[in-house]
Amino acid sequence: MHMKEADLALELGPFDAVVAAYPAELAASHEALMRALPLLVECDKELTPYFYKCLRDRLKGEGLRCVYLDGRPDPDDPRPQGALATMINQLRDLVRGAVDRKVVVLPHLDLLTTSAGGLTAEAKEVIPLLYENPQLLWLGFKDPSFILPKVIENLFSRRVSILGLPRDRLPKLITQRESRKFGRDPNLYQLYKYVSGVNAVRLRRVLEAISGEDYPLDPTPAYEQLRSATLTSDLVVPNLDLDGDIGGYQRVKDRLRAEILEILARKDQLEDAEAVRRVEALVPRGMIFLGPPGTGKTLFAKAMASELGAAVIVISGPELKSRWVGESEERIRQIFVRARRAAPSIIVFDELDSFATARGTYQGSGVEHSMVNQLLTEMDGFRANEMVFVVGTTNFVESLDPALLRPGRFEFQLKIPYPDVVDREAIFLVHEKKLQLQLNARARAYAVKRTGDLVEGTGTRYTGDHIQALCRQLARRRLRDGLEGPTTLQDVEQALTEYMERPQLTSAEERVVATHEAGHAICSVHCTHSPPIERISIRGDLAGGLGFVSYADPANRYVITHGFLLDSICVLFGGREAEALLLDDFAPR
Repeated sequence: MHMKEADLALELGPFDAVVAAYPAELAASHEALMRALPLLVECDKELTPYFYKCLRDRLKGEGLRCVYLDGRPDPDDPRPQGALATMINQLRDLVRGAVDRKVVVLPHLDLLTTSAGGLTAEAKEVIPLLYENPQLLWLGFKDPSFILPKVIENLFSRRVSILGLPRDRLPKLITQRESRKFGRDPNLYQLYKYVSGVNAVRLRRVLEAISGEDYPLDPTPAYEQLRSATLTSDLVVPNLDLDGDIGGYQRVKDRLRAEILEILARKDQLEDAEAVRRVEALVPRGMIFLGPPGTGKTLFAKAMASELGAAVIVISGPELKSRWVGESEERIRQIFVRARRAAPSIIVFDELDSFATARGTYQGSGVEHSMVNQLLTEMDGFRANEMVFVVGTTNFVESLDPALLRPGRFEFQLKIPYPDVVDREAIFLVHEKKLQLQLNARARAYAVKRTGDLVEGTGTRYTGDHIQALCRQLARRRLRDGLEGPTTLQDVEQALTEYMERPQLTSAEERVVATHEAGHAICSVHCTHSPPIERISIRGDLAGGLGFVSYADPANRYVITHGFLLDSICVLFGGREAEALLLDDFAPR
């Protein structure tokens, strides 16, 4: 678990690091080429020249010659040419002039492909050359971020993939001087968490750049430098506190902590390697956050990332779809490559149900089925010790493909419902503090009660997003009108209803609506099984109704009694009976 400083190297060059990090990959590559099997190595561009040199040195000892075609111009050729044209000319001369066996190295196969994975015009000229001379043994290098057409990929009968670092090789890749920046005998697993997706050459550059004092009491600054160096320019670690920035939802937070965060925190404290492997096997890599729109599913994913120090990649499901064959699947693959390079990381597929519906039920082009297959393939390819998680958010979990929900994939489901009265009050407190609303007690209690209704002008309930929008509107009004004192109940009501488009009733119509709603209310007061009245309105501020009577939650939420049913019927007919008793122009229905 802890790397002893005395066991670490004094100095390490990039070539030494490659040999130390990838002995199995180098051995497999050497064996394939010695058996005259064309080889494709998938690795970062940064790693390609270093891995090739280490492999070439081994081949030299076996008397096998390598020719490296990188498109460098011939100093004796006066014709100005680009790298690709030069490489094609060199390849043509080599193919048609070779009579003995040699390894031809193609380090820039991506130059032959378009962004969508098709063949460039130059590639169509190169393809026949690749299959022309059987005396040549091909060694190609492919960056994981690029698509390689099948006609080129099929040229190689063997493939070696290098992405990140094996954990057991990390002690071979850090020097004694660098280890001191992380404290005395730093924790192997703590360090690996931030570099699992980095190649050996990149790791050496990152470690050499770590600054700070030796043997610090708190190595956090060194780990922060490490985390920052392994992030790409478009990825960030969110700064969200699970309790301070998300109000309410205590049960949701408790489950997230118990099932994920506390397990991972426990792993960092373990000293036994076998115990760590057992814990890593228990942590779910795929999670479904389900619930209505606006309840904070993506926000919870970002808060989880903050707790883990993980980068977040948020992908909208519809954005993945492409009209070009194979491009949607390639986008998914590239997302996973980016996430693994920036580990620890969390991939959030927003609106997962937009493409991951059950296969055989979707009536579209069929690309969704291929996207689901690609997603499953990528998730099955995770190493157990990689800190990469996949979160899918959805409103319709029942529509997802069953293959996604089996254990080992999206086995952890977290339901995030509409906020109840306790949650709404906590959400108001969070935004009140951030926006300095100064809500007095009556105003806050009224706001919490009013947001228990349907959103005025719609048919949906209030969510955390609605409450945030209400608080922002209050803050804008305070700024616009220069208000300094506490926010009052009247301010809350004005913010809720100020810009609503209500029906303009005549006085006669208002009397009819008021009579009708009063009939409901009077019956409710005299019915013992009816819940208490919370609000009566005749302003047409509820979708589909000119007026309404809203009630508190019933005492029994899951069991309906005979008395409750009878009282509900009485209250429903109360409005009609009031009209019949009090209005002269009552029209029987």
